[in-house]
Amino acid sequence: MRRVFKILLILGVAAALLLGAAFWWLNHAMPIRLPPGAQVADLEIEHGTSSNGVAETVVASGADVPVAMLQAWFRLSGQARLIKAGSYELVPGTTPRKLLSMLVRGEETLKSITLVEGWTFLQVRSALQKAEQLVPDTLALSPEMIMEKLGKHGIHPEGRFFPDTYAYAKGSSDLALLKRAARAMDRRLDAAWSLRSSDTPLKSPDQALILASIVEKETGKPSDRAQIGGVFSNRLRIGMPLQTDPTVIYGLGLKFDGNLRKRDLQADTPYNTYTRLGLPPTPIAMPGKAALLAAVQPAPTKALYFVSRGDGSSEFSTTLEEHNRAVNKYIRGH
Repeated sequence: MRRVFKILLILGVAAALLLGAAFWWLNHAMPIRLPPGAQVADLEIEHGTSSNGVAETVVASGADVPVAMLQAWFRLSGQARLIKAGSYELVPGTTPRKLLSMLVRGEETLKSITLVEGWTFLQVRSALQKAEQLVPDTLALSPEMIMEKLGKHGIHPEGRFFPDTYAYAKGSSDLALLKRAARAMDRRLDAAWSLRSSDTPLKSPDQALILASIVEKETGKPSDRAQIGGVFSNRLRIGMPLQTDPTVIYGLGLKFDGNLRKRDLQADTPYNTYTRLGLPPTPIAMPGKAALLAAVQPAPTKALYFVSRGDGSSEFSTTLEEHNRAVNKYIRGH
């Protein structure tokens, strides 16, 4: 019995000494040093890693810190089980206490990517491939396969992702980011559709998305956006062709060389709104929030035409005669 008591006493004293040493080290330790010339050390903490393993990972990253003391600090802090897996960056000046706080809070190092209003799905895919430390899980997938994996079987990908800046942890999947952007667009579209004008010619949220994408591509000056939405709504209401160049350009695809010719306007495709009435079959780009609202809440106007003034703004006309005069003035210079 005495022997057991003696062993327990020794263990208790050892634990107390270890505890005291760990907290003394914590309060007196200098910030963790990185290898000479290093501005940052990357930490990748895998799921299921023990606190001892986390300390070993910190040291393996190149940090100059006693692994045994770091292990003891993690355990004796009472927060070892709260350390979260993820991608972290250890920067100069980080103390052991700050390191543990960062790991417990899950303050991962995040990268970001911006999906720009008016981008096509082709441009989105190109940006994803260039994004820093984003795993390209969609690289070998067709657009149809991507939409299938996003739970949107049979839906064309164009315009289905909301343009915004998305933060992600290093090593995240581009498919996961697309899923977030698709959900964001679903929410934005539902919200816009719930605010639609009572006299809108649009029959569904999908039609609103298509029109919004056209408004997005046609708008040069934000203050004109709702007016442009009004022009297209008026045309849809009376059965007049939309006659919008961006849809024709989209239909040309990679054949478009930057110069829209008369023969292009006359060549019939599903996206040629000069040769076909109504909306094209799909969106032609990603519309932002303002374009969505302009599609469902257009400005009250009698205008049926508009032309660019050359400075980003548009000249609106109610009659073809007025429009032709505006074209002569701003396009032909007469």
